[in-house]
Amino acid sequence: MASQTQGIQQLLQAEKRAAEKVAEARKSETGILSGKARRLKQAKEEAQAEIEQYRLEREKEFQQKQQAALGSQGNLSAEVEAQTRKKLQAMQGGQARGKDRVLRQLLTIVWDVRPQMHPNYRLAV
Repeated sequence: MASQTQGIQQLLQAEKRAAEKVAEARKSETGILSGKARRLKQAKEEAQAEIEQYRLEREKEFQQKQQAALGSQGNLSAEVEAQTRKKLQAMQGGQARGKDRVLRQLLTIVWDVRPQMHPNYRLAV
């Protein structure tokens, strides 16, 4: 936020200097009208060049900051993806290890048949 304020201040100063150059060119009464027009045009061109140069510098700085931010996000994304892959592999390994044990327990319960009378069954007398 401070860099934006500083940038705005620099831009305002550049525009102020340009306005001063334009005013100075207008005040100057020496020479003929075409000389004044030429100086005025030159002052405007210098001011525009200065403003454009400042704008290009700020744009370049912004692009660098944006690239740094996007680069770090890309790294974070890759890191999260790698962690997810590791966790998934660990879960699959745990499932494979526990699978045989669970199947044995289930089959033991199913095969271990103990015949007995149902508690609601009554003998007919």
